[in-house]
Amino acid sequence: MNGQGSELILNQWLKGDERLDRLVRANLDIIQSPTVFSYSLDAVLLAHFANLPRYSKAKIVDLCAGNGAVGLLLSEKTQSPIIGIELQERLADMAQRSIQLNHLDQQVSMIHGALKDATQWIPKDSVDVVTCNPPYFSTPVTSQKNPNIHLAIARHEIYTNLNEVMKVTSDLLKMNGKAYFVHRPDRLVEILAAMQKNRLAPKRMQLVYPKEGREANILLIEGIKDGKDTGFRVMPPLTVYSEENDYLPEIREIMYGKEA
Repeated sequence: MNGQGSELILNQWLKGDERLDRLVRANLDIIQSPTVFSYSLDAVLLAHFANLPRYSKAKIVDLCAGNGAVGLLLSEKTQSPIIGIELQERLADMAQRSIQLNHLDQQVSMIHGALKDATQWIPKDSVDVVTCNPPYFSTPVTSQKNPNIHLAIARHEIYTNLNEVMKVTSDLLKMNGKAYFVHRPDRLVEILAAMQKNRLAPKRMQLVYPKEGREANILLIEGIKDGKDTGFRVMPPLTVYSEENDYLPEIREIMYGKEA
């Protein structure tokens, strides 16, 4: 595309300090902002970890959708409709424009609203798959929150918490529906307790390590609503970077797809 054409796209779709980035493996563009929100590796790993039906009759919901990265990436894996729910109006608007930019209006939609109100828009017990990249950090009075309010809401449990995430997920899912979460390993005990409290049987887990020999810093976990308590599996670990700070081959494939 020539410079004039590129400038026309920027003027049409972007606001303020926003930029257009590429979700390479899905061959899609995404609107991001350094001062509001940019997706991270967590979102890519969550979308990769989730098992989705490829057919078009399932219902998929992405909670804490941010600027829509997970929903956009999921659209590569299924023909079923995907609904994102995001509390922050600016992020929901960015996600909606990315959906339109990629001509995915017929498959992906975005709701601006609080996670706790999800069943106002989506009937209980009607969803096949829920994905969620929730705020990672609990917020006691003494905690240091990010001074950027957009980032603080995305990263800290200011407007929701772990138990509410699990409760809403369970309310939405059909019996035997699947849930997928990305979170921090240091909250694993809380995560397992909250899942079981809300009828989500933990079924599969994978730990992600920044480099070989380091502690895990990302947790991926799958649950099934009203599933059996047996059969929990721990998948082989993922390591992100080499000692030279390059993506290792497995991560590179997750990020960019198989090389030709």
